[in-house]
Amino acid sequence: VQLQESGPGLVKPSQTLSLTCTVSGYSITRNYYRWSWIRQPPGKGLEWMGAIDWSGNTYYSASLKNRTSVSRDTTKNQFTLQLTSVTPEDTDVYYCGDGVGCWGRGTQVTVSS
Repeated sequence: VQLQESGPGLVKPSQTLSLTCTVSGYSITRNYYRWSWIRQPPGKGLEWMGAIDWSGNTYYSASLKNRTSVSRDTTKNQFTLQLTSVTPEDTDVYYCGDGVGCWGRGTQVTVSS
């Protein structure tokens, strides 16, 4: 499987960040996969944000669930992360993955006015 993140590299504070993960090699409806988003703040460890599984159920980090939404487009084999009300503390590298160890290369997102 290959995963590729895409989205804006720069977002203004208070706006909504939207990232898309395009998956190739597997269908995102393939049984038992949980398509996930994580991020890595500068100098810190990985933070799991949320996921959508093969049947469309969603899961969110307790600390981010009020601002996070994960959805999918099965016709395009893509899944999407939306993070609302971003602040400079949301400046991170964002990764999408298949939930079993395969991740994209990541995309840098900077929140700045």
